[in-house]
Amino acid sequence: MNNGCAVSAVGMDKVIVCINWGTKYGAPYINRLYEMVDANITPPFRFVAFTDTSDGVNPAVDCFDLPEMPGFMPENTIGQWPKSRLWAPVLGDLSGPFLFVDLDVTITGSLDPFFEFGSPDDVVLARNAAKPLQKLGQTSIYRMPVGALAPLQAQFASDPQAVADKYRFEQHFVTKNAPNGVKFWPVKWVRHFRIECIPRFPFNYFLDPRPPKGTRVVIFAGAMNPPDAIAGQYNRRTPHLPPLAHVKRALKSSNKLKSLRQYARPAKWVEEIWSQSNAYNSANEREGK
Repeated sequence: MNNGCAVSAVGMDKVIVCINWGTKYGAPYINRLYEMVDANITPPFRFVAFTDTSDGVNPAVDCFDLPEMPGFMPENTIGQWPKSRLWAPVLGDLSGPFLFVDLDVTITGSLDPFFEFGSPDDVVLARNAAKPLQKLGQTSIYRMPVGALAPLQAQFASDPQAVADKYRFEQHFVTKNAPNGVKFWPVKWVRHFRIECIPRFPFNYFLDPRPPKGTRVVIFAGAMNPPDAIAGQYNRRTPHLPPLAHVKRALKSSNKLKSLRQYARPAKWVEEIWSQSNAYNSANEREGK
């Protein structure tokens, strides 16, 4: 069911999908992602949001109600299992392949190659930079045909807690159980901000974070999100401090080396991209919406 946003023509080759639930992100993140996509893709394209609210969403975005949660939401499980809603055999009015993108990414290059890579029937994931030797996928940005993971949704729905307890993260479940296996984007296309963009200790105190050459999308898996990167906060529990003050604080901690490594200077390029991709939100604020 459409939630009031404009409906574009179906059947486009380039379909981008995002999902929103709860109060953590909402319309500002949907709008910002849409503008980042619009600035980094060759039209035509269609941008679709499956969301529990369309209030304040840019009318250029096609909004649909969230699909039903398969089974129930596992408890005490850190994976983003609500993403399993998108594994349904029927997904709005979509057909064929779509590119899913998390709401909290920063797009730094063209998205066109993500639609040209491999076969349209492939399930293609980002590589999990946190566990490079395990060949695990990361679902911050992936492409698949509608319904390709429907068997996984049925398997998950039969006992959500057991699946979550075994795999912890929904992306591990997908990597290990996709019916025809998965492929991975070229490594240089998708980079993990905390692991691959922050200089290693001790250079993290002197050099700003920056994406490696060839990066197209920077993901923010884990405790650090773009607003944290902009503020120079390694995570929400660690306030940004001048380098010397952070070193003094770290030396008082129980794990001194870990605390010393958990420092990042403000990422000015993230702030620049996010500010350039905030036009619709800013206009709404000026109009008091």
